[in-house]
Amino acid sequence: MNEERRQILQMLAEGKITAEEAELLIDALERQAEPPPGEPARPKARPKYLRVVLSAPEGGESPSPSRINVRVPLQLLRAGVRLTSLIPPHALDKVNAQLLQAGVPIDLAQLKPQHIEDLIEQLDDLTVDLDDHDSKIRVFCE
Repeated sequence: MNEERRQILQMLAEGKITAEEAELLIDALERQAEPPPGEPARPKARPKYLRVVLSAPEGGESPSPSRINVRVPLQLLRAGVRLTSLIPPHALDKVNAQLLQAGVPIDLAQLKPQHIEDLIEQLDDLTVDLDDHDSKIRVFCE
């Protein structure tokens, strides 16, 4: 919490200002913190984790509610992409063939670090549909 906001809340607690006055002061602080129109906003912080959260209600196969919470460091994904450049071309061909045989049509030779950054950037808009209307899954970066 910043110092100005803390001071406003302190004045409210001491009875020096009303709740309405505190709200007006806090709103003014927030407007002051926003960049003026036409000025670029601060860049978003670089995400550090890919998170997948699944919540399923009680019932179904499990008698208790299910919850899955997976947090993968994005640095691991970034490092994996960089490692593909170290794979010898003849081994890369074999890996791509095995991936294709397993139903994953991806060419690791074409995978570049920028592709991972583009993927991470687009995860803000990701929506996952489930056949089970009661369960919810969220995939996002943090």
